[in-house]
Amino acid sequence: MTESRTPNIALAEIIAEAGITYHALAREIRAVAAEAGEKLHTAPSAVSSWLAGGTPSGQTRQYIAEALTRKMKRRVTVAEIGLGCAGIGEPLGADPLATTADLGRFVMLRRRDFLNSAFAAAAVGLPLTYDHEAVAATLKAATFGGSVGAEEVATVRQLTEMFRSVDEKMGGGHGLITVTAYLTDTVAPMLEARFPSDTVRKEAFGAAAQLATLVGWKHHDLGREGLAQRYYLLGYQLACEADPNGHAAWMMRAMTHQALDLYHPDFCVELSEEALRRASGKVDRQTEALLLVTCARAYGNSGESRKAAASLLAAEDALSDTRDPVPSYAAASGPVAAVVASHTGKTLTAMKDYAAAERHYRTALAARTPGAYQRVHGLTMVNVGKSVAAQHRHEEAVGLWSRSLDVMDGVVSDRSRKEIKAIGSVAAGYRRRGVSGAGSLEQRAAEILRAQA
Repeated sequence: MTESRTPNIALAEIIAEAGITYHALAREIRAVAAEAGEKLHTAPSAVSSWLAGGTPSGQTRQYIAEALTRKMKRRVTVAEIGLGCAGIGEPLGADPLATTADLGRFVMLRRRDFLNSAFAAAAVGLPLTYDHEAVAATLKAATFGGSVGAEEVATVRQLTEMFRSVDEKMGGGHGLITVTAYLTDTVAPMLEARFPSDTVRKEAFGAAAQLATLVGWKHHDLGREGLAQRYYLLGYQLACEADPNGHAAWMMRAMTHQALDLYHPDFCVELSEEALRRASGKVDRQTEALLLVTCARAYGNSGESRKAAASLLAAEDALSDTRDPVPSYAAASGPVAAVVASHTGKTLTAMKDYAAAERHYRTALAARTPGAYQRVHGLTMVNVGKSVAAQHRHEEAVGLWSRSLDVMDGVVSDRSRKEIKAIGSVAAGYRRRGVSGAGSLEQRAAEILRAQA
């Protein structure tokens, strides 16, 4: 006897409202899944099956909701499309410490469905409407346990810097569980303790925010963009407790760059502008330069070339003012001049000014010590090669990419792996065209990829 199924009317209505074909929806679902590190073969026939009452497997229901969110330009939940409920609570919930525990537990248990959660384009704008005061009141009312002083906070900062240094050399996949466990089991419970002063309390939340950001960054480096986003949002909430102006603005900057890296510019202009507005006059000028170049990148990706150019000039001007020290959350990204130069290069690349982009990428390379910034040095060298190739200097690009492979070999990073794969693909085309050195480059890229498999 054939089991009868109830048609999914809710899903049908949303698809109709979105005006998207089954073929286009299937394609978008595959793209969302790919961002989360999962390869799906969703076909239009699968969409038909779900509409007839079939149940998507694994994380697919979340990918469907995210695909429809992007099409509708508003949040579409799995409940709204008749596929149940998902996740572990709202991304910006009322209790960030509970969120820390939930996130950490699922990461340490290596829950595949959770690790492959999709990046939520609609969540990029959440900080713009976040009610910090309500959450702050909840956190202050939940104080219990022992006491924590400045020494304990300093220890958290020292260990975070050690973890960050190792991450730069070895990649996001190195020590991830250890860092997650430290945040979940040691640092988060510390935030519920008694502090000798409000200053120490703010320092503790600031240190926790930096550690949460590092965990998010490690997931971003591994291509787990949905989980990275959750940790960035958590870092934002913790940063609001420490400094709702400078540090919170810095976290908005991190979320802007992630969205731009994934080609989701919605909310990026608004988020980067709000970050700059909050921090302006309340942080040192070099940190302001980093926020200005974020605005420039958001403008460049949105086709606002004049605003992008103006922000780049303003960032260059702010960068020259070194009178005040850079806060630890901003210093963690590396030498300020190198970071500004790198993102200037990305902005100019989006604007198709490849010669200018090349100059700034080379400046970024010169401003960083390769051994201390192994991964980013390799990725920046790849970008120099891309800008050179865009100017039709193909043999020079081959040489640059060959050097980048020397740097990236052995780094546990999905971003590096994707670039190595892309280099191999371009090198194959160059080889067929007779470009000198391309064959050796293609072979070397393939060898590294096999070793990392």
